[in-house]
Amino acid sequence: MNDFIYDIPVRVYFGRDQLHHLGEELKKFGTRVLMTYGGGSIKRIGLYDRVVKEIKDAGLELFELSGIEPNPRIESVRKGAQMCKEHNIDVLLAVGGGSTIDATKFMAAGACVDFDPWDFLDPAKRVKCERALPIVDILTLSATGSEMDCGGVITNPETRDKYGAMYPPLLPKVSFLDPTNTFSVSPYQTACGAADMMSHIIEVYFNTNTDLYMLDCFMEGLMKTIIRFAPVAMREPENYEARANLMWASSWAINGFINGGKCQAWSCHPMEHELSAFYDITHGLGLAILTPRWMEYCLNEQTVDKYVQFGVNVFGIDATLPQMDIARKAIDSLSEFLFGTLGLKRTLPEVGIDREHFDVMARKSVGGRVLNGFIPLREEDVKKIYEMCMS
Repeated sequence: MNDFIYDIPVRVYFGRDQLHHLGEELKKFGTRVLMTYGGGSIKRIGLYDRVVKEIKDAGLELFELSGIEPNPRIESVRKGAQMCKEHNIDVLLAVGGGSTIDATKFMAAGACVDFDPWDFLDPAKRVKCERALPIVDILTLSATGSEMDCGGVITNPETRDKYGAMYPPLLPKVSFLDPTNTFSVSPYQTACGAADMMSHIIEVYFNTNTDLYMLDCFMEGLMKTIIRFAPVAMREPENYEARANLMWASSWAINGFINGGKCQAWSCHPMEHELSAFYDITHGLGLAILTPRWMEYCLNEQTVDKYVQFGVNVFGIDATLPQMDIARKAIDSLSEFLFGTLGLKRTLPEVGIDREHFDVMARKSVGGRVLNGFIPLREEDVKKIYEMCMS
């Protein structure tokens, strides 16, 4: 393993009936709370009323910002940051999935500066975040892992840009993870969340290091957990064990533990960010379409060993087969899980995407340079992968 620092000081309340700790945790940071959320789902499931009651019972003053988008927009971030300043907010409470939490993180950062919060994300400026207001979250969708990491991804529709950034001050102070809050998540969103989690792991698992045995075993366990429980949650939305396993796997897929000092860049995420920046598709769906094609593109005599390990240990493929046969069966098995078992669309045309913007998307995904991932990708490589997703 390479050298690394691991520091995830997030207090997690996991399970049923943990919400009674909410008031006491919020009070540690002050008395004025800005609650952020998306649409009306938290009201339909009764979570909104429970949260408001806990806040009021704790004697805290509540302010609200709703309407956070599925691919969160910079305008929502700006609005939240301004509210924090106008109302002297002490702590932000994000109630929702990764989009709400991501947006809230950059609101918390924007509240502490006098410049546009987009400057934290724009590669041309990339101003370092030195400070942010405290963030507490209540998770309602297992997917992005934003409840236990210090990063977020924000879209700027005006420029068709979608960028992510990670800063230690954005790490939530407390996360409430109650699997029952995900019972109402639709089969489609459950499937997209599972694809997102799988991609988070695959982006790290497929690397050129040869000495990550302990972490590889952990990642293989996470992937097998997702493969086992995502279909169960889709069929039985109130199956507590399925929802609980997915929720905890989501957090550990991206909280930094599995990295082991990995230095290679992620590949599928920057490619997908361009898809959802231009076409506003669901992030997990875009990753599902891209990932098997990226794996196919990266397969060669130098990389095949990792595919063999993946195929044998995750999907149980016969280890006595020729290596290239195992590798191709591994890609086919992942494709069958994503497009067969989960029922996600398998091509870009099926989600309304054509070739019109391939050139600019490919250029932006690599930042005008080389994307040093599992294998190095240049603009022309990314464009070929997009082309592979057309059929």
